[in-house]
Parts: sequence; C-alpha cells; structure tokens
Amino acid sequence: MTPVGGMMAGVMRVLLHEDVNFLLTNRLPRRLATRFVGRVARAEHPMVRVPAIALWRVFGDVDLSDSAETRFRSLRHGFTRALKSGARHFDPDPAVVASPCDAIVGAHGAIEGDRLHQVKGFPYRLRDLLPDPAVADRFRGGSFVTLRLTAGMYHRFHAPHDLIVEGVTYLSGDCWNVNPIALKRVERLFCRNERAVIEARLANSQISMLLVPVAAILVASIRLHCLDTERMLREIGSTRVPCAATLAKGAEMGWFEHGSTILVFLPKGVTLDFEVEEGRPIRAGEPLARLQAL
Repeated sequence: MTPVGGMMAGVMRVLLHEDVNFLLTNRLPRRLATRFVGRVARAEHPMVRVPAIALWRVFGDVDLSDSAETRFRSLRHGFTRALKSGARHFDPDPAVVASPCDAIVGAHGAIEGDRLHQVKGFPYRLRDLLPDPAVADRFRGGSFVTLRLTAGMYHRFHAPHDLIVEGVTYLSGDCWNVNPIALKRVERLFCRNERAVIEARLANSQISMLLVPVAAILVASIRLHCLDTERMLREIGSTRVPCAATLAKGAEMGWFEHGSTILVFLPKGVTLDFEVEEGRPIRAGEPLARLQAL
C-alpha cells in the first residue's frame, strides 16, 4: 500500500468505528472532520479511492448483495448506491406507513404533549427541534420513531406512504455524532444538528406526518429530490420553502452521503406497528405504523 493509502487506511479505520466516534466529536473539530471525509468520499484517484472503499467495506459491515453496482468510482458513489430493482418491497396496504429507510430502530413511542426523548433520560421538545410552533402542535400527543442509519447501510430514503410534500425547512447547525454513545451524553442533540424538516400530508387525507433527516459528523450532506438543498443551505438559510411534490409510496425522496438519522413524527390516530422495537434492524418498506382510519 502506498504512503497515502496507508494514511487513509488509518484514518478510515478510526472513523468507521462507532466506539471511538464520540471521542472524535469531542477531540476533533466536527466541521473540519466532516469536510475532510467529504473530500475523501468524493475523491476518484485510486490512491485515495481504493483504500477508502476497502476499509469502508470491512469496517462498515457493508452488504452489497442487493446493490445495483458493486464497483464504485468513489466512496461517495458507494455510500449513495442504488439497489437492484425489487430489492425493497413497500406494503401496498394504504393502512400501512412504511419505514422510509434501512435503519436500526432507536427511541420511539408516544409524544407526551410536545416532549419526547432521544434515549431514556434525555428528553427534548418538538418546539426545539422544529422551526414552526404551529407545525409542532400538530403532533402533540402523537408518536415518533428514531431511525439510525449506519455507515454501511443503504443511504437512500423513500416515501413511507403516498405523500404530498408541502414544505421543507433546511436548518443549519452542528454535526454531533448521532450514535448511541453520543445520544446518552449530549442533551438535545437532534435539536442542535443540521437537519431538514419535511412537512408532508398523506395523499387523499388530512393526515400530516413529518420526516426529519438529521445530519451528523462525517455526513457531507442531505440531498432531496424535490428541492435544491445545496442552494437552500448556501443562499436561503432556514426559511421554509413551500413545495407541492406528489410522491407514490416507495418513491425515492433523497439520500445521505453517509449514515445518519431520520426522525419520523405521526399524529394521533396513527399507531406504531407492534414489531417496532428498539435495537431492531428494519428495512425500507417494512411496516412502521398503521392508520386507524383514512
């Protein structure tokens, strides 16, 4: 291995181990680390690309058995890979709200007023997470699910139901790690990090739902098909941008350029599926919640 490859191997080996990620968020400038990994992920030169992808595959526990491609021109290309046609099945039952992504289920349950938790003992409030109190009020007494994507997972996310996306607010913020170690130590972490608040309504109904992709350390960006999120963050800032995108259940909504978290918020009248359990892996398309009535 070349000297550059050896250096990259050492860096990637550290960055891809979750048990040291919290130390990174304390000891390294998070923005600097994120920009560095973003550059590494985009690099197509073999001296950078080959060791980076090799170490990602080994230490990120990557499964490419259902990937449309297995050879990548950059680490970013691997992170944002598409799947083979039919690799994820979205339950067509209109009563089922599906998981928008492959993930590990984290904290979930009832929203008590506007209070919920990132892990036991670490509460936060919807009004601190969301920019508009009126939007937060729609989900008082509803339910929530935290979906954590790891580095090796499929990074694209999809419409969990037939949806109309009505608005997006992209909020600039910090980039704390969102792994379980950090969630147990950093209060109101999701409220501090960069995030996109996606306001949606289930098609042919007045049932609202929120999807909040949260960026984290080493996440180069969140991308959405319905809006130019790069321009939003660079030029528009945290202003809400109206939208009228109609998406069929299972349609691709966007992607992370590294693993992170999606928070799903549901109003009263939508019940979490009985199989949703903390620590359980879930795949895009599998049942996440059920509507009591449309």
